[in-house]
Amino acid sequence: MFGGRIAVLRLSHRKERDKRLTTHVMLTARAFGASEVIYTGDKDEKLEEKIREVVKHWGGNFKVSYEADYKRVLREWKNSGGVICHLTMYGINVDECIKEIPKDKNILVVVGSEKVPRDVFDFADFNIAVGHQPHSEVAALAIFLDRLFDGKELYLEFKNALIRIIPMKKGKKVIKVSGFQSKA
Repeated sequence: MFGGRIAVLRLSHRKERDKRLTTHVMLTARAFGASEVIYTGDKDEKLEEKIREVVKHWGGNFKVSYEADYKRVLREWKNSGGVICHLTMYGINVDECIKEIPKDKNILVVVGSEKVPRDVFDFADFNIAVGHQPHSEVAALAIFLDRLFDGKELYLEFKNALIRIIPMKKGKKVIKVSGFQSKA
């Protein structure tokens, strides 16, 4: 069982080009068990507000924050005794290294957007590949977190949720808890 905290560092967000993809990185991080995303690149207050609205309605304690200097985040994480896992198609296959990742320490998962600076590879304790072909960082993040949590993250229940899905074989059922207000 995992006993640490998981944060995701999204490198080099480009406000106009990456808004949907960075949103999906953040939504995937939250849904698959991370407690926060820190992003670098362009500061994007609309993106931050969108994620805070998701948390408000769907529950949990997920946080999103901006940091201009990714090196500072990496240094502080290392200095606090945390582990850095960089998701890259150039790394060791996730299935070959997942058991080596300490489950009792805080983990920072690094995902890029544009070309990742060389020093990120050096800072990382683990450079991890989900396959060795070009693919989405969202897919890599989901698969990595799924392997890290042994699939248990798929059954997370988020406290303070105002919206809940009731699983059904056919159809859709959504429960709106009192206090929910739609923006419609």
